[in-house]
Amino acid sequence: MSIALGPLVIFAASQIGTPGPANMALMATGARYGFRAALPFVAGVALGKQLIIWPVGFGLMQLADSMPVLFQSLKYISAAYIIWLAWKVANLRLGQGSGSNQPPGFAAGLIVHPLNPKAWAMIVGGFTAFVGVGTPTLTATATIAAVLLLCQIILHPIWTLAGDRIAKTVGGTSAEPYLMWTLAGLTVASVLFVLFAGG
Repeated sequence: MSIALGPLVIFAASQIGTPGPANMALMATGARYGFRAALPFVAGVALGKQLIIWPVGFGLMQLADSMPVLFQSLKYISAAYIIWLAWKVANLRLGQGSGSNQPPGFAAGLIVHPLNPKAWAMIVGGFTAFVGVGTPTLTATATIAAVLLLCQIILHPIWTLAGDRIAKTVGGTSAEPYLMWTLAGLTVASVLFVLFAGG
């Protein structure tokens, strides 16, 4: 009855700190609207992962075992949505503060992780790899929820700030389209990796 807390923290930091659909969305939002304007979106993204952790911890995976076709379909629908977002990023031009578009807010951030295959794989991996047999469900779920949220509070703003700084350097230059296509390509690659490497 135990949780491998140290390895769990390392796992969480490595997963949350590396490129993926959520981090690409955070970087693109920071690049387009600036760091301060993106903060409500950042908060939504961070808390949105909790919408997955708690149902998974309290038995959603048992439902997945009994209805595998449904969950497989949801995985591909989610991946298609993220790839569509990547297409929008690829065709986005930075231009902070221009136009009438408002930055995505807290509610928009909440849905990023529930539609993110990498987030699902990370959370399921956290439960299966670092939680010992016999650990109380509430203890395991609360620990994973707290560790992931702490890592997100630290790392998600860094990705958003990176987007803001890159935009101030690259925005309006000939390198801008290449940057946006690169961000979109990394987003698609991360989704495909989770879909096909994760089985």
